[in-house]
Amino acid sequence: MKKIIVIAEAGVNHNGSIKEAKKLVNLAKKAKSNFVKFQIFSADRLVTKNAQQAKYQELNTGKKESQYTMLKKLEFNYDKFILLNEYCKKIKINFLGSPFDIESIKFLVNLKCKYIKIPSGEITNRPYLEFLGRKNKILFLSTGMSKLSEVEKAITILNKSGTLKKNIYVLQCNSEYPSPSSDVNLKAMVNMKNIFKLKIGFSDHTIGSLSSVIAVTLGASVIEKHITIDKNNKGPDHKCSMNEKEFCQFVSDIRNVSSIIGDGVKMPSKSERKNIIIARKSIYASDFINKGELFSKNNLIIKRPFLGLNPMNINFLYGKKSNKNYKKNQLIKYNLNEKKSKK
Repeated sequence: MKKIIVIAEAGVNHNGSIKEAKKLVNLAKKAKSNFVKFQIFSADRLVTKNAQQAKYQELNTGKKESQYTMLKKLEFNYDKFILLNEYCKKIKINFLGSPFDIESIKFLVNLKCKYIKIPSGEITNRPYLEFLGRKNKILFLSTGMSKLSEVEKAITILNKSGTLKKNIYVLQCNSEYPSPSSDVNLKAMVNMKNIFKLKIGFSDHTIGSLSSVIAVTLGASVIEKHITIDKNNKGPDHKCSMNEKEFCQFVSDIRNVSSIIGDGVKMPSKSERKNIIIARKSIYASDFINKGELFSKNNLIIKRPFLGLNPMNINFLYGKKSNKNYKKNQLIKYNLNEKKSKK
């Protein structure tokens, strides 16, 4: 059974508070996710001071202000992320960073993070990709807003810079918050797997769990979902995030789907083996049979339970001499292998 990697996207839902950030870490741990992810950025390096908010950001924050003003209130300095990383180690959950610039990549490298998440907005950032590609990390590459050719180019740059293809997960993503189900396009995820021969995943911005459940059935190895302490909090991502109760159920559903899919080998399962005797049938005498009498359709019957000969062999018995007397409904015992070997 494939183990699904679940990423709890805390993002900026800490609202600039280290106390709230730790609550999000606790939520991710309680739900048994593999990673809790934070966005690593400096507003001064990320965006110009007059850049507009996205419509969903304006709607969800309840404020019409610049991206810069909004993000400045949500950024953490590196010292806070060091504290969060230590806290994650303490409660035994993996810290994951999504850096938005080269300086933030350097910080995560110095933090000795084995895994790094590339946000969708950086997929066309060549200097960023080249720098990160040289760092020998396992990468989750989000592909929101991308054409296939752009994804291919980003993978090529990472690969040529030194990142092995086996260390790249390509995540289908729709960069709207919340994302309409009609725009999820999980077939694109499958298509990327077939074309690039890489592990795939899904960064889910829809409401609910259905899209992620389907993604797992289609071969996703990674599922990412936003989390929040309170969906009514003011901030750009709270509305499309899951609270504690929802996310715990979400992770449970994802794990169950993976278990339900199984390994593809068609064999009796552990739970059903005990029912083979009860549900299957054997060959029994339908009437009294004398020793030496020939077995036929007139004196043999197939009934439960399965305690003896497999009914698949009944044609072989026809015309053979009975080796003993049988009462009605008595189980037929006959050494098929011995008779076959004498033939």
